[in-house]
Amino acid sequence: MSALRDRPAYEREERERLAPAAVKSADSRGRLSPEPEHAYRTAFQRDRDRIVHSRAFRRLEYKTQVFVYHEGDHHRNRLTHTLEASQIARTLARILRLNEELAEAIVLAHDLGHTPFGHAGERVLSDLMKSWGDFDHNRQSLRIVDLLEERYPGFRGLNLTYETREGILKHGCDWDHPVPVPVATAQPSLEAQVADHADEIAYTNHDLDDGLRAGLITLEQLEEIPLWRDTRHRVREAHGDVRERILRAQTIIALINQLVTDLARESGRRLERAAPTDVVAVRALPERIIGFSGAQRARLAELKQFLSEHFYHHPTVLEMSAPAERVIGDLFHHYREQRGQLPVHVRDRFEIDGVERAIADYVAGMTDRFALQEHARWAAET
Repeated sequence: MSALRDRPAYEREERERLAPAAVKSADSRGRLSPEPEHAYRTAFQRDRDRIVHSRAFRRLEYKTQVFVYHEGDHHRNRLTHTLEASQIARTLARILRLNEELAEAIVLAHDLGHTPFGHAGERVLSDLMKSWGDFDHNRQSLRIVDLLEERYPGFRGLNLTYETREGILKHGCDWDHPVPVPVATAQPSLEAQVADHADEIAYTNHDLDDGLRAGLITLEQLEEIPLWRDTRHRVREAHGDVRERILRAQTIIALINQLVTDLARESGRRLERAAPTDVVAVRALPERIIGFSGAQRARLAELKQFLSEHFYHHPTVLEMSAPAERVIGDLFHHYREQRGQLPVHVRDRFEIDGVERAIADYVAGMTDRFALQEHARWAAET
């Protein structure tokens, strides 16, 4: 027997190991531009690797999650959030016997389209682009992997598989896209559903951690939230008298474990009841398979509402957002008026994508620090 496991061997193993409704890499609907298969890597492993090696992925390190990149060395950014979410997705996919590489690839790509300064930047670009097809970070993520990354001679973008692109798209496509998009179905694949919840679990918990670390939310406030209070009390009983920073960290860990466990168990029960025979059956189901139990969903919703009111809309966070919104708006207007200051590769796309869309693509792709530097540079020249 060969010491090497090639792609056909891995694909055979998937058929034996994965659940009937899991997406098998050998059954992928393929890529926009046909390519020869790799000798040792499956289609979704190649998607994952292409995403990780992309420029857009590297830029996530200097893009805001909640705090602008220079606000603190320990706060999450888009890259650390993506990595945390991807590991949760792999864990869930493994438990449910789904395709780990596909779930991971979807999560790794899901935030590529985020603007500098997080949702504040997205709000500005959405307002600015109302007359030119709007702006949305899910749409932008698909534009990046389909069109904007330049790494291959035979096609634009990364040429990812249909299934990874389906997961990135999330809610279907009601806007013009230069290349064919995955067909909207009642539900996405189970792997895409797992990726969606992994994102939710990751950002809820690390935003709690960052908010506490920054002093914008307090333990006293959180004691009013049953999901946090009950988890923290169980952790204190288990570990006794430990330092506060350890107790906080262990509470976050326990919360993640509790949510992942509930999601896996409830989703497993739903899978057994629905018994979809393949991914086609999953896409036709009236409701999603992957989900929390009713009680856990309600408790999590209460915690997320708390974060919305007391963290995302905290005066300090909003105060940080105001100058960020001004920077994005100024950059967009400046480049429309001074098109010669744009890089050649952006101007080259004016005729193909339109002036405003090409500018929006360029501004959205900036990191926080590059946007601030560009804004300061041309402001000093005027």
